[in-house]
Amino acid sequence: MVPKSALAIPETVIHEVTELLNNSINLLQPYLIALTPHELRSMPKMSDKSLPFVEKTRDYTQASPQFIPLYMDAEQLQTDLAVFEDLTGLLRISKQLTSGLDDSAMQAGANGFTRALSYYNSVKQAAKMGVPGAKGIHEDLSKRFSKNRTEREETQNTTDQQI
Repeated sequence: MVPKSALAIPETVIHEVTELLNNSINLLQPYLIALTPHELRSMPKMSDKSLPFVEKTRDYTQASPQFIPLYMDAEQLQTDLAVFEDLTGLLRISKQLTSGLDDSAMQAGANGFTRALSYYNSVKQAAKMGVPGAKGIHEDLSKRFSKNRTEREETQNTTDQQI
């Protein structure tokens, strides 16, 4: 299987997109809220199945207002639904962008890591064969593959004690 190559994005495009995204964040910031994990868990969620129910309810509040409870603000229901629809449209665009960025970054990272592993394996083989300069590079790069920090420290302490 031939790996897909990630295309290098020109610096001008990166700069322009970064600027546009930052402008988008700044434009939307006054209208966005942050929810706590508890708030997220405890609130009812609007889904594709719930949306038609809420839309019908909005329509019924207009057609049959006599059933609106005194504590309910029917105009706010309309506003909530409009905001939800606006944000959902923006969210779809954002998810499309995020998905493309995620996939492209994942591919670029995989390609880079695969190439780095090729170099590492070449250096590892060269170190085994005693090629000058390979041992130091191999020792440095092999730190990535040590089991965990504690084990590395124990190995280093044992090595220090033997010296």
